[in-house]
Amino acid sequence: MLQSAASLLGRPFAGIPADRRKGIGLIVLAAVMLLFPVFHNNDADIDSMANAMSYAMLALGLNIVVGFAGLLDLGYAAFFAIGAYFYGVFTSFQVMPLWHSYWAPLAAIGLVQKMNQGGPDLVHFTLSFWLALPLSALVAAFFGVLFGAPTLRLRGDYLAIVTLGFGEIVPIVARNVDSVTNGAAGLNGIQAPMIYGHSFGVSATPYYYVGIAMIALLIFISVRLRDSRIGRAWMAIREDEIAASAMGINLVRLKLLAFAIGAAFAGMTGVFFVAKLQTATPEMFGFPVSTMILVMVVFGGMGSVWGVVVGAFILQLLQSWFLQDLTQWVNAFGALIGVHWVQKVDLVQSIELIFGIILVVMMLFRRDGIIPAARKAPDLDFRAQHAEVKRGGFVGLDRIPRWEKRSGNALEVRGVEVRFGGLIALNKVDITVPAGGVVAVIGPNGSGKSTLFNVITGLVPASAGSIKFEGAELIGLAPHDILRKGVARTFQNIRLFPNLTVLENVLVGQHARLRSGPFSSVLRLPRTRVEEKRARDWVLDVIAMFGNRLTPRAAQTVTGLSYANRRRVEIARALASRPHILLLDEPTAGMNPAETLELAEQIKSLHELGLTILLIEHKLDVVTTLADTVIVLDHGDKIAEGKPEEVRRNEEVLTAYLGRAAKEAVMAEAQQAGAENVA
Repeated sequence: MLQSAASLLGRPFAGIPADRRKGIGLIVLAAVMLLFPVFHNNDADIDSMANAMSYAMLALGLNIVVGFAGLLDLGYAAFFAIGAYFYGVFTSFQVMPLWHSYWAPLAAIGLVQKMNQGGPDLVHFTLSFWLALPLSALVAAFFGVLFGAPTLRLRGDYLAIVTLGFGEIVPIVARNVDSVTNGAAGLNGIQAPMIYGHSFGVSATPYYYVGIAMIALLIFISVRLRDSRIGRAWMAIREDEIAASAMGINLVRLKLLAFAIGAAFAGMTGVFFVAKLQTATPEMFGFPVSTMILVMVVFGGMGSVWGVVVGAFILQLLQSWFLQDLTQWVNAFGALIGVHWVQKVDLVQSIELIFGIILVVMMLFRRDGIIPAARKAPDLDFRAQHAEVKRGGFVGLDRIPRWEKRSGNALEVRGVEVRFGGLIALNKVDITVPAGGVVAVIGPNGSGKSTLFNVITGLVPASAGSIKFEGAELIGLAPHDILRKGVARTFQNIRLFPNLTVLENVLVGQHARLRSGPFSSVLRLPRTRVEEKRARDWVLDVIAMFGNRLTPRAAQTVTGLSYANRRRVEIARALASRPHILLLDEPTAGMNPAETLELAEQIKSLHELGLTILLIEHKLDVVTTLADTVIVLDHGDKIAEGKPEEVRRNEEVLTAYLGRAAKEAVMAEAQQAGAENVA
């Protein structure tokens, strides 16, 4: 029904390109918001809208932390309080040190005033509202980093509990440091903003327009960050931290950045909020505020910039407008039917209960929020869906540069041990992978093959030994540093970023090769635009190598792909990082024989381009086709190494890898072949 209505409404605009429709919609929305005070000259309603803007700003900040980076922060109001008290302390009359000549330069630029209240000269701080906005962002960001540095290594529930504690600490400190914050009584007489010598006073209209400007700025920053290298890294961390780290993303640094930017948004909002109220008390920044903002983010759509703004407006106006009117109607109905308790119902006081119900309903029926962050891609037509198995390796290799020809060994693993308590996963394993070669590692389940990949890529620490890649020691390096050196991998159990598209997944592989930071991502400097275009062009070329397996699906989320195509996306993501060596962990697992042969020939074409490959594979025909050397592991020990034909006839390998029955069959076959040759 709703879809039919939307279709009818959209028909007159169907001929207008989507980008232009979006632009027209933004212009209409901006005009409505700007003209609201003109046509609705009600100061109380304008003030409610300004309050809703405060919560929309907070929701945008928390959306970066929770929606983009996936860090559950239950103490977000603490940064709101830090910004509010920063401005309050430096504009109210609470903190007034003795005047000294060294205050004169600050007085000359209007940051302080000399005052006398019948005793010695005192200092009154007069920090400008306009200067306080960026300064409070920096102060809150500093506390975000200070708090996040020791805690962001935690995950999930543990992180939520720690942030909850921090959110409780800040109001307690504000309540108990009377000399600075005036304790529970709070700060009063906070300076209202001034422009051209005129104070905003208590009129809601100027705050309304400042709120619009601030929301526009924060939306702009959020959108730019979301669509940048930084935003993709945050969303990769949200989806799968292990895969993100293996793709070159520095988890701690990116988490701290998300915390700092989210805190900066809250700090600026705190200045706006207390400047409008001209007072600040600890009760304004308690745990209910953090939960209310979190509900706004969930309700609007986690990760959706416009969704959290809409969600914040709806829920805040529900509290300040609709619930008051609804309470009056309920009370009047109670009087009509003569029920006393219905006449006493106050829905405004039950706002936390109502928010809780909204949160439960959203989790049950619309987890993506009212405006989901990920929009559904159009369905593919039959031609795009139909994919034929093609022989001969990758297509479009003319757009892929050859790997530089190197001499010597690319990877040298010497005496590596990995222990998990009393279990020895790898026992003094030695492996050499020559530059430009293909080495396969085989063995039964539990033999240590994936552990070998994990220790090479830094996901598992080595107990002893050495791993050198192109002469540089890898042991002790973080996974993102190992990827930067040119070691890329896939996983036995596919680790993609489920809620990102194929294109976004593969772009994450480019993270370590790009240099744009948060400021250049927001400003979109020419260098950043060129870098982003080159990255996208490279990624599209990598995707195109798989032909119509992936190219028509570039805009689709990977959750809708077949198992084989998800394997291909993971390989494409690893190739996008421009590796010097590619570690493939059972790449053909889950593929039928035709698909297996197709992928084997594609991997072979990469080898012909000069890429060094280390391969884990159970399918012996693939190993025989691809590998120059085969290494066999069993219970963490290397039991054989040699050419594929030699390894296949090794008795110890046959027993460990194929089992006794297969060993006897192979030996009998060999004996029969030998007898026939003699005859």
